[in-house]
Amino acid sequence: MLNYLGDKKDERMKMRNRYRKSTALRCDAGSRCLISVVIGSLMGCILLLNLYSAIRPADEIGQHIHLRTSHHLHFPELEEVEEENIQIPPPRKRSPRATKRRPKKTTTLIDEFLDEDSQIRHKFFPDQKTSIDPMITGNDSMFYYPGRVWLDTEGNPIQAHGGGVLFDERSETYYWYGEYKDGPTYHAHKKGAARVDIIGVGCYSSKDLWTWKNEGIVLTAEETDETHDLHKSNVLERPKVIYNSRTRKYVMWMHIDDVNYTKASVGVAISDYPTGPFDYLYSKRPHGCDSRDMTIFKDDDGTAYLIYSSEDNSELHVGSLSEDYLDVTNVARRILIGQHREAPALFKHQGTYYMVTSGCTGWAPNEALTHAAESIMGPWETMGNPCMGGNKMFRLATFFSQSTFVLPVPSYPNLFIFMADRWNPADLRDSRYLWLPLMVGGLVDEPLDYNFGFPLWSRVSIYWHRKWRLPQGWNSLK
Repeated sequence: MLNYLGDKKDERMKMRNRYRKSTALRCDAGSRCLISVVIGSLMGCILLLNLYSAIRPADEIGQHIHLRTSHHLHFPELEEVEEENIQIPPPRKRSPRATKRRPKKTTTLIDEFLDEDSQIRHKFFPDQKTSIDPMITGNDSMFYYPGRVWLDTEGNPIQAHGGGVLFDERSETYYWYGEYKDGPTYHAHKKGAARVDIIGVGCYSSKDLWTWKNEGIVLTAEETDETHDLHKSNVLERPKVIYNSRTRKYVMWMHIDDVNYTKASVGVAISDYPTGPFDYLYSKRPHGCDSRDMTIFKDDDGTAYLIYSSEDNSELHVGSLSEDYLDVTNVARRILIGQHREAPALFKHQGTYYMVTSGCTGWAPNEALTHAAESIMGPWETMGNPCMGGNKMFRLATFFSQSTFVLPVPSYPNLFIFMADRWNPADLRDSRYLWLPLMVGGLVDEPLDYNFGFPLWSRVSIYWHRKWRLPQGWNSLK
């Protein structure tokens, strides 16, 4: 058992004390006055510095940001945000007796989103007539339409939910892996969550991040052996793939669970090719802890890490992988303790690690938060909601989606693609994808959790667009 998982109560106390602002001064009576003067002077200096920062010329602040982000590139067309004015329909008529017996609750946009019979359902799930078809060229070519049905090159809806993208340098191709949910949605029991039987992990390939070819199911379900992790009655979620240049293997990690989400493990599979087939190896509870929503991240030096929700989703754990990426090591840390975050999507920008997470509300959307750290092992600071545009409810619901991956855009150092799923719990196979521009730059708008003032790193912004495209001339090989 790892030392960080030994006496959790004592460690929580240590963490709490580490960030607690002291309420008592341990000194003798003769020095209290002097200490008060010193503290008062220091606080005065800090306030003067903050006041100076607030009133100094804007161009000086801009120079400071420019120095910190020397490669910062501006995309006015992507940084603009669009507004959404979706009106909640009037309530259905009810008899006075029914109203008296059970008063009607105030309906929110999230209620309408989750209601499969809602009059405005088409606003969240546009019909097939508006599908994105990459085989039809014209004015809409290369444009992303978040929330619309996205077709592959064969004209079928893409099935790659909860997934991630790998750029394979050997084939100079992008591979998008995700849950293949093209099956009926049902509930295993009365109180069970909506689910689709495991079919497998889908894989799609692309040269331009817009036209996707179906490479088939690269990790398939087990049909007959009920004891197998991949038996169709179990759960396979959030598959991610990275390449190991030492072993020349493609390694897939995923969340493995049973129908009641009590197994709470990670699974590992391996392949010689990005298009599979992947051979399933085993599952385990990493570091002896429960693991649900997870992701993996490969750093610049080739070290890989597993990040997963644990302790009943109350915190996240970060741990390095072995050199062959097939297991975790004994190096791990607990982060975001007590914050109840899941769906981690990690990326790196100019030496700083950033992460987007969601709250824990099942299939219902909630508010995204961004976090940053100078070391991937922490400490991690929470910076606030990155969503820009739409309307207040759109921002508080992460545009009615949940994070899954952040993809760097080659040749544009501060531009990324935020990948998210707009889950449809009534019909999970019809869940949609939201790809939106994510940029790093500018000052954050919320103070840190534990430290006085604002961080030195830049703000993460995800911009809402009904329609957008990558800058013309971007090159996947740069």
